[in-house]
Amino acid sequence: MSRLLSVPAARVREPRRSLGHVLTGLAAALLVSACGDADREGVQDWITRQRAQSRPAPAPITEPKAFVPQAYPPGLGLDPFNSQRLTQALRREEADAETSARVMPERTRTRQPLEAFALDTMAYVGMLVRQGQPVALIRIDRQVHPVRLGAYLGHHYGKVMKITETQVLLREIVQDPSGEWVERAATLALQEDKR
Repeated sequence: MSRLLSVPAARVREPRRSLGHVLTGLAAALLVSACGDADREGVQDWITRQRAQSRPAPAPITEPKAFVPQAYPPGLGLDPFNSQRLTQALRREEADAETSARVMPERTRTRQPLEAFALDTMAYVGMLVRQGQPVALIRIDRQVHPVRLGAYLGHHYGKVMKITETQVLLREIVQDPSGEWVERAATLALQEDKR
């Protein structure tokens, strides 16, 4: 029981400190509010003067130029509605559509392991001939991989088309800005070892 009734000295002083803080805060609030009413009118006057001075003057609008129609004499220029020209343009569009329809990545085939790497991480380091066929030696991350004609490399469906002593030629299939699939050539040049 004696433990419950005894109050430490620090707790007795705390209410006095908090009362002092409250009184100081009230005094500061009274001072700020007393000054606020007198200054508010001055601030309002200043804002009104500034608004009156800062009204922008609109720039005068220039007169529009007079439209002069141009004569289009028939027979001097090309006829934009010529049926032969329109037919030729339609044939070209159909031919382009057929070509782009033929160029598509083979999404149904199983992707080969070297398609997981970008071409710029690969280095062509040499060539072998096995059973009369050239085999390229491609280094990726300090590991050398044999690559034959028809193999796929890189992220853009790159197919090995030709292997020479100095380079590996690939045909990649990429999308152009309009979303059409197009072919482009890529090469891996022989990397000489600098020892």
